[in-house]
Amino acid sequence: MDLLTPSIGNIFWTTLVFLILVILLGKFAWKPILSAVNTRETNIIDALNQVKLAKAEMQHLKADNERIIREAKLEREAILKEARQIKDRIVGEAKDVAKAESDKIIEQARQTILSEKNAAMSAIKTQVGELSLTIAESILRQKLEGHDAQNQLVENILNQSNLN
Repeated sequence: MDLLTPSIGNIFWTTLVFLILVILLGKFAWKPILSAVNTRETNIIDALNQVKLAKAEMQHLKADNERIIREAKLEREAILKEARQIKDRIVGEAKDVAKAESDKIIEQARQTILSEKNAAMSAIKTQVGELSLTIAESILRQKLEGHDAQNQLVENILNQSNLN
């Protein structure tokens, strides 16, 4: 059992070495270690605060992005609506112009047809008159070959003109 119980000399020297070690560590090691631990703790706290600020900034940016996207969609819809209105207006104006132009062309065609009809009627009347004269001339030549027939025709015409 002597091996398990320390002697007073061992206790004294162990205690002395331990105290010297504590004094040396306290003077040279504890201050740098504690300052390093404190610095690290401060750095960790600062990093956590920066992370919180970054998260808040990200939330703010996300909200701004969503707002900008909503505004862009609204602006796009307004532009599309305006474009549709402009298209409808231009199409309506084009239809009106086309209708006016077609009405003008139709009226010109009617006038042309009417003038051509009148010209054709005049030409037909002229041809009918010429044909009638030709037919009448032929008929009269056949009937009036003799001098007596001519005199009788002249007397009939004179009698008819007196009656009318």
